[in-house]
Amino acid sequence: MVQFDETSYFYLLLVIPVLVLVYIVVQLWKRKTRQKFGDLDLLRRLAPDTSRFKPLLKFLVFITGLSFLVLGLVNPKIGTQLETVKREGVDIVFAVDVSRSMLAEDIAPNRLEKSKRLVSEIINSLGSDRVGIIAYAGQAYPQLPITTDYGAAKMFLQSMNTEMLSSQGTAIHEAIELATTYFDDEQQTNRVLFIISDGEDHAEGYPARAVEQALENGIRVFTIGVGTPKGGPIPLRRNGVVQQLKKDENGEVVITKLDRQLLEEIAQQGEGAYIDGTDTQEAVDAIVEALQQIDKTEFEAKQFAEFKDQFQWFLAAALFFLFLDIFLLERKTEWLRKLNLFNEKNVE
Repeated sequence: MVQFDETSYFYLLLVIPVLVLVYIVVQLWKRKTRQKFGDLDLLRRLAPDTSRFKPLLKFLVFITGLSFLVLGLVNPKIGTQLETVKREGVDIVFAVDVSRSMLAEDIAPNRLEKSKRLVSEIINSLGSDRVGIIAYAGQAYPQLPITTDYGAAKMFLQSMNTEMLSSQGTAIHEAIELATTYFDDEQQTNRVLFIISDGEDHAEGYPARAVEQALENGIRVFTIGVGTPKGGPIPLRRNGVVQQLKKDENGEVVITKLDRQLLEEIAQQGEGAYIDGTDTQEAVDAIVEALQQIDKTEFEAKQFAEFKDQFQWFLAAALFFLFLDIFLLERKTEWLRKLNLFNEKNVE
């Protein structure tokens, strides 16, 4: 597998066709000028050591050196081989609530941004565990499958917002049901689901069946509460400016509150724990401690070994051809003239 460090340098290759065009124009101009000066056959006899083919050869050598120089600037890297690396860890899925109630600012800057920061800090504290991400509101949506690529996980995490799902509301049971499909049955790793939410569940009934199904699939369910019991209004913004506060059917401002009791019941049934997400560091410490108490299972992850720089070979080739161009003269070389590689004897 090959990757390039600085692909922008590829644009320098556009100089080559320009140089070719200039070379052709110059050669045509020279020929036309010589024709005006005198008979071409006579000129060749007056300058017998002038080669007709060396200028073209010098130009091709120069273009080749320039091409290698550009490739050296691009710095191609080659991965040695695809290796199978054995890891020990836990498979973790984060189900992040992206319903509009997560826009409440009873926790700064708001509940959703707080949730994203929590998950990001948890990922930073992991070792060789694998992570996946689910976004849910009125329905659940797979955001990122199980992976060891923490960089990709945080990138997908930051792109989450309350507008990504058209179906509003909060259906925790759908997030739990989707999480059961995330894990690979062939690799019996220990499985953990973290539900990050304010606990406002608009679905009918307690999600007991979904939690029971998760346990049957070997998934422990933890909940992280984001919000305050006092709650707060839901600001509706446009271009970062608050336009109004969300209101109900009667025109009253909606106050959304943390439903800690529901989250605690889900965690208890799911053989996990409820964690207060108000203080980020305390929450992360509690989660790390909980994960350390879970037995690690060995699994395999395929990844490319470290890529190695190859620019030095291209720069060496570029220097070789450019130096060759300097020392390559346009007159005929005596030993090449004897070999008659370019059939020059027939044109004298």
